[in-house]
Amino acid sequence: MAAAAALSVPVVKWGSFLPKKQQNSAFRCTALPSCAINASSMEETSPEESLLKRRPILFGVGALVTSLFPASSVFAKGLDNYQAFVDLQDGYTYYHPDDWVDFDFRGHDSAFKDRYLPLQNVRVSFIPTDKKDLHELGPMDEVIYNLVKHKFAAPTQRPTIFDMQERTVDGRNYYTFEYDLTSKNFSRTAFATIAIGNGRYYTLIVGANERRWKKVRNQLKVVADSFKVLEI
Repeated sequence: MAAAAALSVPVVKWGSFLPKKQQNSAFRCTALPSCAINASSMEETSPEESLLKRRPILFGVGALVTSLFPASSVFAKGLDNYQAFVDLQDGYTYYHPDDWVDFDFRGHDSAFKDRYLPLQNVRVSFIPTDKKDLHELGPMDEVIYNLVKHKFAAPTQRPTIFDMQERTVDGRNYYTFEYDLTSKNFSRTAFATIAIGNGRYYTLIVGANERRWKKVRNQLKVVADSFKVLEI
């Protein structure tokens, strides 16, 4: 399958199927274990090189690496300079930089942004599904390709996918991928993490203006990797 580049597709907005709830400070706590995962990029690079040389993935080429995380308590030691958001009602949790503030992002269940750079933000949405696991949707490369092509990109945007990763935590599978959406006057780069649980298809997106991506990429990758579904 060809790389996901130079695509022009309709935009479809995803949203929570439950009403937007009021933020409850009782749901916020230092909650997630610190974890690392193996990248599935086609070429090994140093951390510095990875910021400057991102290669689009060719679908169907190469092995995609799965990392198995050790099971650990949701209420484990947190990460420095990050604040955990825990939603026990809707069944998910993730970290965000501790100086970010919450805000309303239409069609999303939770969202946080940088105080001074609002385009640097994270948000989570979910929709109902009868699937039990991401693997039921098909091969990972096809699932991600179709998601970016049909859900994320607007008609005027050209999407490119740079990296895809799979991880397994407590028996649940997660896909995390890096992509950008480019239009004539603006480009935005982001990580997205998707997972299925509780009869819901969860999507976390954390991104920034493309011009700032090299500076904040590693910080935002922590957010993407921290997303975890909780049983409800």
